Amino acid sequence: MKKFINDPKNFVPEMLKGLALANPDTLKYVPEYNLIHRADAPNADKVTIIQGSGSGHEPAHVMTVGRGMLDAACPGDVFAAPPVDYVYETTKLLASPKGVLLLVNNYTGDRMAFEMAQEMARADGIRVEMLFIDDDVAVEDSLYTIGRRGVAGNFFVMKAVGAAAEAGADLDEIIRIGEKVNSVTRTMGVALTACTPPAKGSPLFDLGPDEIEIGIGIHGEPGRRRGKLVSADEIVDDILGAVITDLPFASGDRVALMVNGLGGTPISELYLLYGLAHEKLVSAGITVGRNYVGEYCTSLDMAGASITLVKLDEEIESLLAAPAEIPIRVF
Repeated sequence: MKKFINDPKNFVPEMLKGLALANPDTLKYVPEYNLIHRADAPNADKVTIIQGSGSGHEPAHVMTVGRGMLDAACPGDVFAAPPVDYVYETTKLLASPKGVLLLVNNYTGDRMAFEMAQEMARADGIRVEMLFIDDDVAVEDSLYTIGRRGVAGNFFVMKAVGAAAEAGADLDEIIRIGEKVNSVTRTMGVALTACTPPAKGSPLFDLGPDEIEIGIGIHGEPGRRRGKLVSADEIVDDILGAVITDLPFASGDRVALMVNGLGGTPISELYLLYGLAHEKLVSAGITVGRNYVGEYCTSLDMAGASITLVKLDEEIESLLAAPAEIPIRVF
């Protein structure tokens, strides 16, 4: 393993410290809870939006804290759900009179941590609601979920609810928007290589030099099948076909198209995949109204990519177009 690292146990805290130091005017770091939050939060005039999940998926979620998106993120260790007390203390510190919305990618560990923290916060008199994200079409159940996994499509939910909260919407309205966006968002990914968690020091799973994993999970969970490496055209046909037919998307739809890198894929290859996907959508009569290419939800250093489609309407598109100020400046 070759990584810029000191003690693997300090990987996440040192990363979060660096993030805060690089954004001193907009972010604050609370090391006791792996907490990154907006410097101006909590704000009594808006609902607080919080997400956690494991580390290793950056820029999700700590690098999407800022105006128009998350108010706070409290990640766990690499690929590990945050402890209950991290979520609970974060909720208490960032609670707003307008309420708190917890965004949770659908993984068993995350659900347990956030549900327990929600119960504890409610006992303190805090209004806390939860929204689960499950955009992955690859498998119905996985090693870490009952139901579909939450993956890169999570960004569109974050962006929409963040914009609504910034505009002053109440908690019920923000939940409606988040559920709506989640319901029209679909994702599927493919891995070319495994990833290497710092604490493990070796690849998380075995993938032969001529093999790919179709439908890979962002923690290295198995997908739909393992196959031989084929052309980019064939990979896009496979992945995009699964995404389109799931909703299903149809001729006449207007969509947002995201090609997300999993951490170890050159941006040039992501744009190559985007071009192929865009042309295939156009040939199917589907209009690409918004596009996103880059790293949004990664899996450490995994070489691979995912494709996300969101069915747009006037409301969703206006929320995605709303201004946001976050460290990675991807929206």
